[in-house]
Amino acid sequence: MAEKTIRLTMAQALVRHLAAQYVEINGRSVRFCAGGFGIFGHGNVTCLGEALYNHRDELPLWRGQNEQSMAMAAAGYAKQQLRRRFMFATSSAGPGTTNMLTSAGIAHTNRLPLMLLAGDTFVTRLPDPVLQQVEHAGIPSLSVNDAFKSVTRFWDRITHPAQLLQSLPAALATLIDPADCGPVFLGLPQDVQGWAYDYPVSFFEPRTLQMRRQLPDARELAAAAERLKAAERPLIVAGGGVQYSLAAAELKEFAHRHRIPVVETIAGRANLVYSDELNCGPIGVTGSNSANNLAGEADVVLAIGTRLQDFTTGSWTVFDGSARIISLNVGRHDAGKHMAMPVVGDAKLTIPHLSEALGAYAAPPTWQEKAARERASWNTYVDENISPTDREGANRPLSYAQVIGAVNEVCSDDDRVVAAAGGLPAEVTANWRTRSVGSVDVEFGFSCMGYEIAGGWGARLGHQEDHADHDTIVFVGDGSYMLMNSDIYSSVLAGTKMIVIVCDNGGFAVINKLQN
Repeated sequence: MAEKTIRLTMAQALVRHLAAQYVEINGRSVRFCAGGFGIFGHGNVTCLGEALYNHRDELPLWRGQNEQSMAMAAAGYAKQQLRRRFMFATSSAGPGTTNMLTSAGIAHTNRLPLMLLAGDTFVTRLPDPVLQQVEHAGIPSLSVNDAFKSVTRFWDRITHPAQLLQSLPAALATLIDPADCGPVFLGLPQDVQGWAYDYPVSFFEPRTLQMRRQLPDARELAAAAERLKAAERPLIVAGGGVQYSLAAAELKEFAHRHRIPVVETIAGRANLVYSDELNCGPIGVTGSNSANNLAGEADVVLAIGTRLQDFTTGSWTVFDGSARIISLNVGRHDAGKHMAMPVVGDAKLTIPHLSEALGAYAAPPTWQEKAARERASWNTYVDENISPTDREGANRPLSYAQVIGAVNEVCSDDDRVVAAAGGLPAEVTANWRTRSVGSVDVEFGFSCMGYEIAGGWGARLGHQEDHADHDTIVFVGDGSYMLMNSDIYSSVLAGTKMIVIVCDNGGFAVINKLQN
């Protein structure tokens, strides 16, 4: 018996399939795609725009003011949702599309799920060259959309409606895969969007997608346990992957059972709350004396869910040259960096197995005491740094640290803070005292100016789903503020409250400091 089909345009089929994909979060079934952001023009208005309008209840669409900031907002949403849900951004052909290149770089660097649905030139080429088409005389099939190949995990141009049957599930599989997660790009030629095809009805049946959780190879796990058992000065470097794996509780239990101090990367801020006795501060160039002093003496370093980028390692000056690195990561590429001993696996599943393999091992008391002293010394420093008065009690000119401290004092535990570029990532990383897990987003993978407000808007869209009574607080310098502030207007239109704190240091002062 032939499978039932339904005749739809390619654009209609794309949107209907997206609306039928679900994930389970905290016992609730929700759509994997939470909607998207769009600015419409030639290339996405006639067909895709109509299809989205007909599914506006299932896939709500938010109007941004710039394609770059819309896709940044989608990245901010994905971060807040811990990669369990995503949003798309759609643009017209030409400059609307190229505006999203920077946002794709953010999502790619930070391993974030983001779907880019971009208008493209006509496959038939009958009306070529169309307005805003960049022609390449030697490669007629080339368009500006090919520029996204270097900053996406999955790239395809839909040149026939039937192609969607393979391409769209492959794109969604990339978005939900912990190891391959990153932005996906679908180029949608203007003519193909409107071509009709008899799609199998089964393509649109509701489906619940599963995020893969991979156990490590037993030999890698055993080798890592043996190396840790021999450690006299062990240290855990906890990255953003801990949160994406929902493994913060497992990290805490592991650290306390084996009495191993924990330091956090920039992306891993808020893996532990600041009051945890084993939280020894942020590591690296923008980090703390406590974390860096411990890293300089550690003989075995267990890196969990981190890319070990240069600001974390101080371009590999933070660690002692003889330190042995164990890298637990869901991505093989990241686990094998810098000649580390790789343990490829999901952090939430792997940490308990590693703990079991360690048995009764605990870090030596002298190392625990050293970590406690370093932690106490750093907390004293932060106390002084964020105080509005100097040692003699006189008021001081307001610094970034003092602004951060003042906000930190009055905010709620579950308020979320966002920062991205300039001096504020370092100041937030060093001085913000985390009171709840996963409440800090410092975008320093791509360190993109302009992300702050747009990313804050996206974060708020996700944050209000879980914590409607708490705030999203954006710290932004005056340089980044002037670069891209238009999504304050977007957030007002969308009814999504944000608190934006602009710190004016005279414009691009961090770059000026580097120049000097």
